[in-house]
This record gives sequence, C-alpha cells and structure tokens, in this order.
Amino acid sequence: MALSLTRVNRVFIQPCEPTPSVVLNLSLIDNIPVLRCFARTIHVFTHGPDAARVIREALAKALVSYYPLSGRLKELNQGKIQIDCTGEIGIWFVDAVTDVTLESVGYFDNLMEIPYHDLLPDQIPRDDDAEPLVQMQVTQFSCGGFVMGLRFCHAICDGLGAAQFLTAVGEIASGRTNLGVSPVWHRDFIRQHHRTNNVISPAVPPPFPLAFPGYKLEHLSFDIPSDLIERFKREFHASTGEICSAFEVIAASFWKLRTEAIYLRENTEVKLVFFANCRHLVNPPLPVGFYGNCFFPVKISAGSHEIAKEKSVFDVVKLIKRAKAKLPEEFEKFVNGDGDDPFAPAVGYNTLFLSEWGKLGFNQVDYGWGPPLHVAPIQGLNIVPAGIVGSMPLPKKGVRLMTWCVEETHCQLFDDLMTNKISTSNKTE
Repeated sequence: MALSLTRVNRVFIQPCEPTPSVVLNLSLIDNIPVLRCFARTIHVFTHGPDAARVIREALAKALVSYYPLSGRLKELNQGKIQIDCTGEIGIWFVDAVTDVTLESVGYFDNLMEIPYHDLLPDQIPRDDDAEPLVQMQVTQFSCGGFVMGLRFCHAICDGLGAAQFLTAVGEIASGRTNLGVSPVWHRDFIRQHHRTNNVISPAVPPPFPLAFPGYKLEHLSFDIPSDLIERFKREFHASTGEICSAFEVIAASFWKLRTEAIYLRENTEVKLVFFANCRHLVNPPLPVGFYGNCFFPVKISAGSHEIAKEKSVFDVVKLIKRAKAKLPEEFEKFVNGDGDDPFAPAVGYNTLFLSEWGKLGFNQVDYGWGPPLHVAPIQGLNIVPAGIVGSMPLPKKGVRLMTWCVEETHCQLFDDLMTNKISTSNKTE
C-alpha cells in the first residue's frame, strides 16, 4: 500500500528550558551490542486535531526532564558508549498531512499493508554517523485522526522506558503540569568492574550469523479473544492447581504449534527465548522512574518431538513457568559476572524469540484525545524467527500475536494449526 502524503515540516525539537551539559554513562545492559538499533513502531489514533503542534510543544517540555534523549551517542574505546548531552541536537520531528481518511486504509489493521516508509520520519540527519536518539513523524489524516511513526534508540530505553517517556509527553499534551512519574537515570546499578571474566564484551559484534541463512520469514497475525485465554487459564488451574499468565498461555501454544509446523527431526533441539523485566531483581530494586534497559533472557530448550507431539500445552506452560522461576538466580549470576554471555543466544530457524508488548504501556498513552486504536511493530531482521504479543485493536479485548517465524514452505501449515486452535476453542466455549 502506498500513501499519498506531504511532509510539511522537519525540525529538531530541543528542551524548552536550559538543561545540564554533561556526558552520561550507560549501564552494562545498555551497552549490549544488539541494542544499538532503533525500535520502530506505528501508533494509530482515531482522534487528534492539530496533533503535530500539540505533541511538538509537549515534547519540548518533556525533554527538560528527559534531556538525555535529546543528546547523542558517543563511542569510547572498546566499543562502549555514553550519551553526550549538549542540548544542541534534540528529537527529529516530521510533520506530515494526507487527504485520505484512516477508515479508507482500514486503520492500518493489516500489518503487511502498512506503508512504513511513508509513516516513519525521513531525511534523518547524521552527525559523525550518530543519529538523533528519538525520531518521530506525526501524520494528520483528513478524518481528524493521526498516526505517529516512531524510531527509538534501544540502547537508551527498553520498551517500558520508551512508554514511560511517551506517557510523560501525553500528560503534558493533556494539560498536566506535573508528571505522574519523574524520570530517574541510575545507570550504575551493575558495576562493570565487578565482572571478572568478561561475560559481555561491548566490542563483540551482534550475535547474528556471518553468513545469512537462505530462508525468508513470512508474516502472520492471529487475534486471540480474552475469553479464550481466561478459559484456558481456568482449565490449567483445574488440572494442575497452579495459575498461569496470558503470556504463558500464548507462548506455550505458539511454540508448540510452530514446532509442529516446521517438522524437524525428532532429536533436533528447539529453543524458546523471551525477555523478562528485572527491575525488581536489582538489589536494591531500581527506583520508580528508571527508564533504561533492565531485562534478561529466559531460555527453554527441548527436543522438537517432545514439544510438538509428546507434551500437552499444559506441559509446555509448566516448562515456561520453571524457566521463569530460575530468573532471579540467573540474573544474579549475570550481575556477579558468572557464566557465559546470556545475551548472545544462537540465532537460527530452531530458536523462537518472543516479546510481550501488551503490558509495556504504549497502548495507554493519551495525548488528550484517548489512547491509540492499536500499536504496530515493524519487523526487524527477517532471519530471526520471532513473535510479538500485543493487544487487539480497540474496542476488542484480547491478544494480537504478530509473527515472523516460518518460511514459505511451512507458512500454510502453521497458519492452519494456529487458526484451527483458535476456532476450535471458540466452538467449545
């Protein structure tokens, strides 16, 4: 889908008041090489007249408290990075308009038809190869709605941190004079000099294969109503006496059916990897308002036949719960510098990555006209089998599972397995 629009203004947005001119250190997790990328998302709002002006003014005010986001990355020896906060760069902001309505483009409900290049900011300036840490385009539609296209440097914030910043912008745009949560930098929660065996070397390149595989991953999305998820949780509790989360339900079903669809040999090892928030595991716990990266990979391995055929979905949920129970111990090892690099799991067709977006806070951001209809991620590398657990577009309630995890050969079977699982559950309701 191509979108006819006009970009009417491009500008750097800087803090509207003087801010400290300092160089700030980033945490050990911030310095992980694979985070030196930009997370890209599309946020669709059905209402918001004059949204670009309102958000632009709110950004300038929010940057007074979040001034590091208006700085730029500064690389040191051995590949470590800092943020140079001069207040002279800022957020790259593009104001665009189009004469089409959101309804005419289906509110961009179909991820494969979203014209990302049109909705994301363009002509991004680079200074010594350093880009602005936050880049935003607000496109006003003729119906009064708008779409925010966002590029956010992952080395500065994780998903929770980025959503915290956008929430602050929304509060200011809505007329609040005080932020609900004050930002806290606090990037020294893991002391790098305590790491005696070089678990993570920032100079090491990202752990992607030097020779790219020959497959291309296809996109599929599945909407799973909340009542089906709640019924599964009740059945799991009745059968095991334990409770489980919606994420565990989705992760177990997704991993099991995807493993069945790709049809590997019985003795092939398959892995599930997802990332857990660890703010509460830091000693002492990180303060409210921390907006840096603080997450840790949870990894589960098993035989392909075991996951696809031998174990029930309930059994796979138990595997996931046991792996999550080990998180405090594994995170403590990481903090103490013990073991191998946990952030460099092998990337390949047998390893499935999963991220949970529904609880990050993006879907609750309100710039004065209500929360977004939906938030859509933009696919990264199409060689990394992955899924994102998001929210169904309003007013529906449930989970939207967005996947890039199978090549064309396995696409139809995986689609059938997932669709049949959802439809069968609906019929037995």
